[in-house]
Amino acid sequence: MKHFVGMNRAIFAAVSLLATLASCQSSKVKITGRFVGSQADMVYLEQVGTLEHSVIDSIKLGEDGGFALKIDNGTTTPTLYNVIYDNERIPLLLKAGDRVTLRAAGSVLRNYTVEGALESELLREFNKSYIEGAIKLNDAVSRYTAADIDEKQREEIAREYTQIYRDIKRNQLRFIVEHKDRIAAVYALRQRLPNDAYLFNGDSDVIYYRTVAEAIEQSYPDSPYLPILRSQIARMDAQISLLSQVKQTNFPEIEMPDMYGKEIKLSSLEGKVILLHFWSAAIGNGNAVNADLKKIYEKYHDRGFEIYQVAVDTSKAAWINAVQEQQLPWISVSDLLGESSPALGVYNIGKLPSNYLIDRSGNIVAKDLAGDKLDAEIQKNI
Repeated sequence: MKHFVGMNRAIFAAVSLLATLASCQSSKVKITGRFVGSQADMVYLEQVGTLEHSVIDSIKLGEDGGFALKIDNGTTTPTLYNVIYDNERIPLLLKAGDRVTLRAAGSVLRNYTVEGALESELLREFNKSYIEGAIKLNDAVSRYTAADIDEKQREEIAREYTQIYRDIKRNQLRFIVEHKDRIAAVYALRQRLPNDAYLFNGDSDVIYYRTVAEAIEQSYPDSPYLPILRSQIARMDAQISLLSQVKQTNFPEIEMPDMYGKEIKLSSLEGKVILLHFWSAAIGNGNAVNADLKKIYEKYHDRGFEIYQVAVDTSKAAWINAVQEQQLPWISVSDLLGESSPALGVYNIGKLPSNYLIDRSGNIVAKDLAGDKLDAEIQKNI
């Protein structure tokens, strides 16, 4: 009997060990493939965050162009990664247990194939049509700006550009509706055109975000992209509301509390040259950017220049500590909603830091300037 009990314990221990090993294996993601037709010899795997991207693996191509990358702790729902090769990014949606194969010859983004992960295969389907459309748009812009065409030709190219844009949006809308319960649809909603404008960012587009969010709630209720969708819907709703409040100024109003709780309106600075600056105390590049801004602020503040700086943070302590440690002399505000702040949607902020320069008449005259270019534009408008 003791021998039987001991044997049972041994079997149980072995089964437990196998289960543990299987669990560890199932959380891993493996990406293998072969790239040929380029002089580049390194492949990188990048994890895509909301505001920051980070390289988590890399490898040198083998003599035959082969490579293998891995993710040790994959998520239970598909998460966005990029495989980077020759300065091009292949987007992949990967979850724990995926075994993916990539192949490409020449330009990887145009020619790659992917197998082993349904969401990544859907991204490839989306990208094929999207990239073809973007190339056509770029070509139209190049021809429009050529010096050797007349006004009639420019009008024809402008009509062509408009038609290409409509075709892109129609094709991608079809993809989104057909695959609304897939994370690939979330990716499609957030794509930008070559001119850095979101494809789906108009007031009427909120219906597509709602459609996808409702479907994702059923298919991937624990997806980290679901709160992002909800935040975007809230931003777009707020944008509609805020834009309706624009009266005598040419820019959307923002009203947020400073570190002492005092509500400060952006419009209260009307008549000055204003730099509306979005940043985050949680992102490491803020110190250097603020150091450059302090030099500009000291140079022009007495001549009617002001900075209205919005901290895209959720921690009041981190924000206040950053302001005090860096001794920032300008207006610093935050609604402490982080990426859910309606102001990000109103001003179409997709990266941090970002800024807008507003002249004395309330006109937005520049976007995302820094250093000498920002200095020159302020000098021109002061």
